[in-house]
Amino acid sequence: MTLRDCSRTASEMTVLKNFIAKCTNALPSGVLMACVGLVALGVIGGCDRLPGQPALAERWTPATEVTDFSRLYAQNCSGCHGTDGRLGAARPLNDSLYLALIGEDTLRTVIAQGAPGTSMPAFAESAGGSLTDQQIDILVKEMRGRWGHPEEFKNVVFPPYSVQEAIAMGSGPGNAQRGAVTYTTYCAQCHGGADGGEAKGGSVTSAAYLALVSDQALRTAVIAGRPDLGKPDWRTNLPGRPMSSQDISDVVAWLVSHRETGLAAQRK
Repeated sequence: MTLRDCSRTASEMTVLKNFIAKCTNALPSGVLMACVGLVALGVIGGCDRLPGQPALAERWTPATEVTDFSRLYAQNCSGCHGTDGRLGAARPLNDSLYLALIGEDTLRTVIAQGAPGTSMPAFAESAGGSLTDQQIDILVKEMRGRWGHPEEFKNVVFPPYSVQEAIAMGSGPGNAQRGAVTYTTYCAQCHGGADGGEAKGGSVTSAAYLALVSDQALRTAVIAGRPDLGKPDWRTNLPGRPMSSQDISDVVAWLVSHRETGLAAQRK
């Protein structure tokens, strides 16, 4: 505020005082109170027009009252899943195939309860997180609305999302011995042999990598791929020869066996 502004403000206050004094002498008490009330409202209303006053959109909002998707995603998800849902350390969420595979209810559960044994925390307040149920609903709705394209998968039969669902639908549990053959058939051309040698797409059998991912994360990667990294999904590892639900369960079981072997070696 400039000196001129201060001078003008002081002058205005003088005029206001004189006006109130005249009202006090000339007006009945009821009318006087009404005048004072109107003046007070004018002063209070004028506060929002003071220099430097932030706009409503810029003012501080309690974390539990934030309802803007972009802000919620940036504050809670982008650090791992990447800006705009791509190229983060964790799985991309801006992936229509993945969103179609996981489904709305499971996505909500993962956000709310986290993924035990991984770096994915629980975000629901009821589970010790910082997001309300409404905020989780906003994240789920907007991710699916912005990044999901269900019309692309109307005629696609997805493998079961989890091994529990696969077993319930008649597929057997994973078999590591069969999984070794499946890995050689579908995966070794990019990820190298069992020891990870000559891996163009990075080793998926190293103990360091397997310690960072859950069994479900491995299964999801086999099914949905990683489009941001050029990894194909379960349909396109071999042209014209998609992986079956049993193939997926078997290769995951084989990968998990390498995690256990690696942990045993570390303990020695």
